[in-house]
Amino acid sequence: MDLIRDVLDNQLVDRNKRRLGKVDGIIAELRPGQPPIVKCIEVGLVAKARRFYPGLAKWLGRWSQPSRIPWTAIIDIGTDVEVAPGGGETTLLNTLLNTERRARKIVCKIPGN
Repeated sequence: MDLIRDVLDNQLVDRNKRRLGKVDGIIAELRPGQPPIVKCIEVGLVAKARRFYPGLAKWLGRWSQPSRIPWTAIIDIGTDVEVAPGGGETTLLNTLLNTERRARKIVCKIPGN
């Protein structure tokens, strides 16, 4: 699997196909002499900014942190990245869903959208 092509910037959805945002980052553990292990994916403005504007990410990081979803919670990778909440991830996925709803309300008010 090509993580950058197949996962990064793809739509993140839950089991009910509700949009939770985009995959903005991938966290992997580097091990000497062995292949890396993917630990989790990140969602949020700080993770996105870290890729393009590290200084902005550092500034934004004072107020918020990206949400991390464990790799074990991912159940399907296709056009979308589908996640199934485990014990502690349910609250995280509800937070992401609420954030997506608020962002959609703002974006829909922009003329020409």
